[in-house]
Amino acid sequence: MNGHSGAEHVGKSGEVTAGRRWSLAYLDVTEPPPDLSQKYGAVITELDLSHNKVSDLRFLTEFPQLTTLVVDDNQITSQVKVPFLPKLHTLWLNHNRIKNLGMFVSTLASNCPNLRILSMMNNEAAPSFFNGGSYQQYIDFRYYLISRLSKLEVLDYKSVTDDERSEATRIYGAAAPTRRRRKKATSKLEQSAQF
Repeated sequence: MNGHSGAEHVGKSGEVTAGRRWSLAYLDVTEPPPDLSQKYGAVITELDLSHNKVSDLRFLTEFPQLTTLVVDDNQITSQVKVPFLPKLHTLWLNHNRIKNLGMFVSTLASNCPNLRILSMMNNEAAPSFFNGGSYQQYIDFRYYLISRLSKLEVLDYKSVTDDERSEATRIYGAAAPTRRRRKKATSKLEQSAQF
């Protein structure tokens, strides 16, 4: 890694710079080059894979420091595999193939417990003006996501209000504990049951 300061990135040729950003937008890839992911993944905090052919996110295990992921206009579906990303707080998934909101949000809630900013515009599961959804469908979509992603602050470029959070909890209930908390609770139960 070079010692430059300021906004720097990993370029196509593989150079890493101090900003720890990597843009692979518009390169027709399905994932970052594995050799570069292994070499630089541990220091990358922002990754842009927009306008590609990404459909599987399991490669993100190589990016433990990732805080921001942009995967607009790809081939991501509701069944996408997402590794545990505790530092991820910003996720853009606009213009993908997400149809089953419940399945997809369950994955995010379990594997991205600190998600604060999410954009899902122009996915079938995200009704809006862009895809023929009504205003009420969009509001219900917002309430559902707010109820399931407890730390969400911004959804589709609009801040989450206290009133929305209250209404989301009233309609859908509070978010369930994350997967990591459940595992700890299970392991304590298992320990107490051992002879």
